[in-house]
Amino acid sequence: MAAHSHNHAHTHDGIDWSSRLTMLRQADELDAEARRVVARRLVRALPEQPTVLDVGCGAGGMSVALVEALSARGGGTVVLVDATPELLDAATAAARAAAAHVGDTTTATVRVRPVLADLATERAAGIAGPAQLVWASNVVHHLPDERAAVVGLIEAVAPGGWLALAEGGLSGKFLPYDLGVGEPGLQDRLSAARAQWFVRMRENTTDSVRMSGGWNLALSAGGLVDVTAFSYLVDHPAPPGPAVRDWAVNQLKWYDEGVGDLLHPADRRTVRRLLDPHDPAFLGLRDDVFLLTANTVHLGRKP
Repeated sequence: MAAHSHNHAHTHDGIDWSSRLTMLRQADELDAEARRVVARRLVRALPEQPTVLDVGCGAGGMSVALVEALSARGGGTVVLVDATPELLDAATAAARAAAAHVGDTTTATVRVRPVLADLATERAAGIAGPAQLVWASNVVHHLPDERAAVVGLIEAVAPGGWLALAEGGLSGKFLPYDLGVGEPGLQDRLSAARAQWFVRMRENTTDSVRMSGGWNLALSAGGLVDVTAFSYLVDHPAPPGPAVRDWAVNQLKWYDEGVGDLLHPADRRTVRRLLDPHDPAFLGLRDDVFLLTANTVHLGRKP
């Protein structure tokens, strides 16, 4: 999730996604192994040469995993959908590179098709349906009417196909309990501020509609059967490699810019110190930062 920004083109949630490309790429790198496992699991049940829709593909982390998973089982088509041109370009380049790389070792080909579209105003079914698998990760909660968005995604699923909706889970942790600077427990207060920011983001989304109940209820109400869920961990324990350390610094920067006004002034001062490369407390020099998060994938089949 991103902080509000108004200096570039942004989507209806008020978020400037193009400025987040570097951070999304970093996260993709760190999530890659976990996503490969998820992609293999999701494509296992699909028919031959399936069409897979990656909705809100971002920088293309899952797109790459889906290309690899389809290549391993005979090929298919991956359609990438995003509302931000910079992200769609990055995702398409990454997915096509993965398809070409896999092509060196196998005859299976995966076609990659990018579509620039905003799901707040366009129907997924009209863009690329019907697909045997529709994957949407952390995209529906940015759309004004979440329940209508789920129905729109279901429309794009072919009969017998699956919707995989990655929403919720456990909020990520990356800081030790006591950093030795400021009050202990900063991580929990950052998470609380992020939760407040999320409420504000939903309230500030134009034409926002409240969706009560769990995602499984939305999938069932939309006509899907065999509704279930599983969660996967992204786990990079301390001591961190450079990628985790960089990610942690950028994550804290996001908190500072995005939810800083929701923090106690003392915590703001601590965060500033942790982000100052000239301060002995600088986060980028620590060996005890890590990355641990759990993501939940809600699944349902279209009869």
